[in-house]
Amino acid sequence: MTHPRPTEPTLRVERERVPGACPECGESELRRYPVLAEDGWCDVVKCGHCLHSVSRERGPRLGPIRLLSDLV
Repeated sequence: MTHPRPTEPTLRVERERVPGACPECGESELRRYPVLAEDGWCDVVKCGHCLHSVSRERGPRLGPIRLLSDLV
């Protein structure tokens, strides 16, 4: 077996803190993270307080998984 079974009970993606305030509720809880949507992976910035989407950009083909070919 080349990849051992994960020991964590759940998968988790780090949510990077983004400076600024939410335009909807005014809280400064903005986070950037990958999301799998109906049209593929997107990198989103959302408010952690009210879940308002501040921005959404097309992400890498496999989301948080980075291929060597994506880096060239």
